[in-house]
Amino acid sequence: MISHSTVPGNDPFYRQGVEDTGINPYVFREFAFQSFMKEMSKPENMMNALSWRRLHLSRAKLKASSRTSALLSGFAMVAMVEVQMSHDIPKGLLIAFSVCTTLLVSVHMLALMISTCILPNLESVASVHGVATVSESPHEKLHIYIEIAWGFSTVLGILLFMAEIAILCWVKFYSYSKNAAVAATVILIPVVLVFLGFAVHFYRKLVAHQYERSAHGLRELESMVTQLQNEETDMSNSRNVMTV
Repeated sequence: MISHSTVPGNDPFYRQGVEDTGINPYVFREFAFQSFMKEMSKPENMMNALSWRRLHLSRAKLKASSRTSALLSGFAMVAMVEVQMSHDIPKGLLIAFSVCTTLLVSVHMLALMISTCILPNLESVASVHGVATVSESPHEKLHIYIEIAWGFSTVLGILLFMAEIAILCWVKFYSYSKNAAVAATVILIPVVLVFLGFAVHFYRKLVAHQYERSAHGLRELESMVTQLQNEETDMSNSRNVMTV
């Protein structure tokens, strides 16, 4: 019998028709939860869960790449248009400024193009709620392009942007005060070194974390295989006892 405290409006796990069968809704909830966990423990569903994680990671990378690339390339274009040139600036400095600006905008535009082309396909799959729908996403096949966009936007693009700042300071202050340009360059050198150090440290920490997660996953799979083998052995022993 169902207790009087269990009413359809108060229990979120209540299902229409459960009361007619005489089944306690909380027992039904526990049964549904155990069935869900058993279904998710299957190898194919575990692989789908891992693929879903990679899908969301790829989405986050593409979104960050598109925002960063659009912002930095816009700053570079504004700096190139608004900077005031004087006739006494060396031609080598002007060539370096034009080359650095062109490379900066080109790298960020490439990252932005990759993000714009791939991201809608990932969003369309991620908006559908279903474990098996992740197989329709192209993030696994286009993984190399996603990493290229991420690297161009966050590593190479930021380094070029710092170089752009240094060259722009020389172009802007060359005719007025060379000491100001030297001061800006001196300040940017340790900033670039800190940036490179953080990038290397972050990459090493990320690789170590992924290795630990992979090792933990392998241990869980081994324990699951051992448990399945033990259950199979127990079932075979019980069958042999019944036949005897």
